[in-house]
Amino acid sequence: MPRIPFIRGQDAARRRGPRCLKPALAVVTLPHGIRAYPAAMSISSAFLRLHQAVYERTGGRLGHRLVGVPSLILRTTGRRTGRTRVAALVYGSDEGRYVVVASNGGQDQPPAWLHNVRANPEVSIQVGRRRAAARARIVEADDADYPRLWRLVNEVNHGRYDGYQKLTARPIALVLLTPAAAEH
Repeated sequence: MPRIPFIRGQDAARRRGPRCLKPALAVVTLPHGIRAYPAAMSISSAFLRLHQAVYERTGGRLGHRLVGVPSLILRTTGRRTGRTRVAALVYGSDEGRYVVVASNGGQDQPPAWLHNVRANPEVSIQVGRRRAAARARIVEADDADYPRLWRLVNEVNHGRYDGYQKLTARPIALVLLTPAAAEH
């Protein structure tokens, strides 16, 4: 196993002495000044961050269809900070609405954006180059529409969501996004 160089954490070393050492992380600067720490993240998470950055920076000209799946940008308001939070998500279309999955890669905790949607369902979406205000509705596993919507978005994502559901005991929620102009 290769040796990882260690550096002293400035504040920690001052307070607790030289026993507080932390691994040095190489910082990679991606296009448009985005900083990534490859040693601290998985390849898939680095890829997703890069995808989101490209989607945002190009105004949707690039990034809408990635590896054969459509994706949108969801902008929510942080429930604690009030700041805009952004996530690039795979979606399925349902009668002018968009269905996204709060899978968080099958982890036991839901993604942060789901908590923001619960606190404030007024969101903004970008599909390709089109932006729109939208209203989000969380669809839980006990909702009558859940099985149909799950099949729809899971097929779009080539069955990956079934795999994510197997990784967690948490029922993965869906979010139905209705653009303001298309509200039912």
